[in-house]
Amino acid sequence: MDTYRKAGIVTGTLFLVADAAGFLSIIARPILGAPDLLARVAANEATVLSAALLVFVMAWADAGIGIAMYPVLRRHNEGVALGAAGFRILDGAFHGIAAVLLLMLVTLGGMAAVAEPAAQAQLSALGSLVLKGHDLAGGVAGLLAWCVGAALYYALFFRARLVPRWLSLWGLAGIVPTLTAILLVLFRVLESGSAVHTLLNLPLAAQEIVLAVWLMARGFDAATSRSPREAAA
Repeated sequence: MDTYRKAGIVTGTLFLVADAAGFLSIIARPILGAPDLLARVAANEATVLSAALLVFVMAWADAGIGIAMYPVLRRHNEGVALGAAGFRILDGAFHGIAAVLLLMLVTLGGMAAVAEPAAQAQLSALGSLVLKGHDLAGGVAGLLAWCVGAALYYALFFRARLVPRWLSLWGLAGIVPTLTAILLVLFRVLESGSAVHTLLNLPLAAQEIVLAVWLMARGFDAATSRSPREAAA
């Protein structure tokens, strides 16, 4: 199995794992959006822990996507390949931080459940701060790194014809609403994980699923995308 085919299968699998884990992690959103945050977290500890595990899986898969694509992308543009891998790894790192903050909420929930009323108020304020950090890490910093990395590899996909050009254009177009979602969360117009926020992220998420299936079935196209190195050989 050549590099293009192998990298396509691994990359496609990681895309599906990341998207599935990210989608399933929303099981904790009703709990995190409740006014009595720490009480709900304490009462639904298993759900929040499961969501944290899913975010960890998504983080590792996100980082792996950049690494899996690198052997193919570097044949066409090593600088872009490094940038794409670096930003996908950064994306994974920020989502890893978001997962850790979810685990911190579980700890705070347990502490609040047995604390005195005065201490509960302090813990509640700390819990709100940790939740905001979680939203900013995953919904702003992580998504921004995702968008930058995606812009790099979709532009190279388009130029080198590593996948059909309509798929590359869909990916580039899908970055726009995702960037809009990031800005709206950053300026407190939207809450991370809200219905509108989710809808704005759907075009790029749907494109990644289609891309994943394509890569698993066909791999990167080596026939129409000879790299400068290969063309000179």
